[in-house]
Amino acid sequence: MKTEIIKIHPEFPEREKIARCAKIIRQGGLVVFPTETVYGVAGDEHNNRAMERLRTVKRRSADKPFSILISKKDEVAAKTPFHDTRVFKLADRYWPGPLTMILSSMEEGKTIGIRMPDHPVALALVKESGCVIAAPSANFENNPSPRTCEEALRDMDGLVEAALDAGPARIGTASTIVDFSKGKPLVTRKGEVVQEDVDEVVNTKLVLMVCTGNSCRSVMAEYLLKDKLRRRKDIEVVSAGTNVFLTAGASSGALRFLRKKGIDAKGHISRPVTKMLLYKADLILVMAQQHRDMILQFLPEVGKRTFLLGEFAEGGLKRDMDIADPMGLEDSVYEESGRIIEEALEKVIKIL
Repeated sequence: MKTEIIKIHPEFPEREKIARCAKIIRQGGLVVFPTETVYGVAGDEHNNRAMERLRTVKRRSADKPFSILISKKDEVAAKTPFHDTRVFKLADRYWPGPLTMILSSMEEGKTIGIRMPDHPVALALVKESGCVIAAPSANFENNPSPRTCEEALRDMDGLVEAALDAGPARIGTASTIVDFSKGKPLVTRKGEVVQEDVDEVVNTKLVLMVCTGNSCRSVMAEYLLKDKLRRRKDIEVVSAGTNVFLTAGASSGALRFLRKKGIDAKGHISRPVTKMLLYKADLILVMAQQHRDMILQFLPEVGKRTFLLGEFAEGGLKRDMDIADPMGLEDSVYEESGRIIEEALEKVIKIL
């Protein structure tokens, strides 16, 4: 077999070249390609023939699995039943990037390595292929990982159908591996991300405040809680809206209410509720029942950590637990909504 070498732009990969290589993969072939760490060799994980070839090419034993690549952060949720918030915190912080996570796979008793590479060619190839890409480094087992296409072809030439050459890998060393299979996430292969980085991310609690437009109620809740927890470095507080389509700042009423508390929220920019935000939040506090209903319809898995903030206010279980939407109303409505929010937050702090 003659390996076709395809020169490709490292930042703006030509679509026809990506499409050609993606077709090779879908048909059971193997393709060498660049990532930011080292060059890899890609095959369709669900094609038995391709996986047999990949093991032969890599000279890898059958008991050592291949890692897979994804092109979007939240795709990790579809590859593992292990929906621990720590997984999504690491994914959100370091993907795309040089971090592979070992997680339980959909096959009981087995694990899977997952990474989202930080390279335009790799991401385009994974997306275009339309299949699950298994992608070990492009070298024989125990040989040095290749930093260039030329180094990859020292082992792979004649054994794969094509090789995408985008120049040297930016990092040049293999990705960090973080293993979740034994409980605490442990770095089992050192790379750019170290254990201290991992510990800092996974040990930080995330509290997510949710309202409709992320311009008044959730903003007041976010900034009030941040102010009350300003000495706590282990808690992150953010807010989002279920109906945010265009970004905007906080409402003037919310800004005036917070200013009276000595809090400046002029820099706030609204954001929509996303799967990644919900997956990585340890506590989700909504301003009304409709927000909880929308979240659970969108992502039922987070139901056990989603609560109405009004539940924590005085007499919460004996009254309408929705916090009134003050948008467009007088400052007195903001004051009343803010009073209930602040009262509820005092109880929230006790459980954080």
